[in-house]
Amino acid sequence: MPTPSEIKKALVSAGLEVYLQRGDAVHVAERVRENLIMDSGIRVTAAGPSVSFIVRAQRTDFPGDPDERLFERARDLATRALDRGYREIAVQVTPVRDPGDEARTIDTWCEVTFERAVDDVAAAMDEVRFALLLEKAARPG
Repeated sequence: MPTPSEIKKALVSAGLEVYLQRGDAVHVAERVRENLIMDSGIRVTAAGPSVSFIVRAQRTDFPGDPDERLFERARDLATRALDRGYREIAVQVTPVRDPGDEARTIDTWCEVTFERAVDDVAAAMDEVRFALLLEKAARPG
């Protein structure tokens, strides 16, 4: 099994940006907006090793949908990943708080996490590149 440090080194050597390392997981940075704000929905975990990513549907984009429909919208984004061997491992509802008032929720995200085991660090790099190409947030229309 690779160590988190070896995974981090491999990601950087592959030209990918590391967002953070927490425990045995290395989170990959994604530039999600024109103003270069970073997000991290992709991680490589040393135990296994495995690659996982999170997709979501936001309540503000689909205000009339119940949570289960939002989860379905998020799952629809992962069809190509399922064909590639990923499996669903978790769902969660995440409230998005107002940065100026923690008591106020400005959105709710219904998130689904998918994971695929890999044989080695090289295979993990291939899967990270694949995951970077996926749309991570459902859009109206």
